[in-house]
Order: sequence, then C-alpha cells, then structure tokens
Amino acid sequence: MQFDHEKLDVYQVSIQFIGWRIAELKFQNHIRNVYDQLERASISIPLNIAEGNGKSFPKDRKRYFEIARGSAFESAACLDILFSMHILNTEQLQCGKALLHRIVSMLTRMISFLANSVHDDSEEYQIDTVT
Repeated sequence: MQFDHEKLDVYQVSIQFIGWRIAELKFQNHIRNVYDQLERASISIPLNIAEGNGKSFPKDRKRYFEIARGSAFESAACLDILFSMHILNTEQLQCGKALLHRIVSMLTRMISFLANSVHDDSEEYQIDTVT
C-alpha cells in the first residue's frame, strides 16, 4: 500500500537525501547549530511535499511545494557551511548538492505547473441571482 506522495520522484529523492545526510554526517558537538539546522531543513522537505500533495487546491499545493523548495535551498547552504568548516570534503559536498539540485529542479517544475493552473476567474465566483 502506497500513499500518493510516495509515488512522487521528488519525495523519493528527498528521502534519499535524508539517508545520505545520516550516512555522511556524524554528529559532532562543535557543529551542533549547523547540524541541527540541516536536520530540520532536510526533514522539512519530504514533510512539506507529502502535506502539499494531499491538498485539494493548486494554490495550497503550490505553497507547500515552495516551502519544501526553500528547505532544500537552506539545506544546500548548510552543506556550504559544513564544507567551509572542513567537515565535508568536495566529493561529499557535490553528492549532497546533486541530490538537492534534483529536488529543487523537480519542485520548481511542479510549482510552475501549479502556478499556471492557479487563476482567479472572477466570473467563477459570482453568485447568480434570480430576478
């Protein structure tokens, strides 16, 4: 049995990124703040994808996908910080960012599609009155 969001490639890649983060980054006390921020941001990606995919209205879905995309950008910034602190090497940075780039690309396309389907036809909301 699968939920609809589990069928999305972007969801699967976001779960893959969390697995990569856990495998590549072992907690170190001196990077607690950056590690905690990366953990929150990376977990936010699949959570917002799942919640957004469950929304009925394109405008609502778009908002959650935008939040997920923002969390992916935030995760990329955390990787840059860890690289600058010599916690990640070049290969690790490239691997993590490649996953995040895929996530951002897919979410950007999904957001663009939803933006094109979200429009406000004022006539659609007019109430017909019988005279």
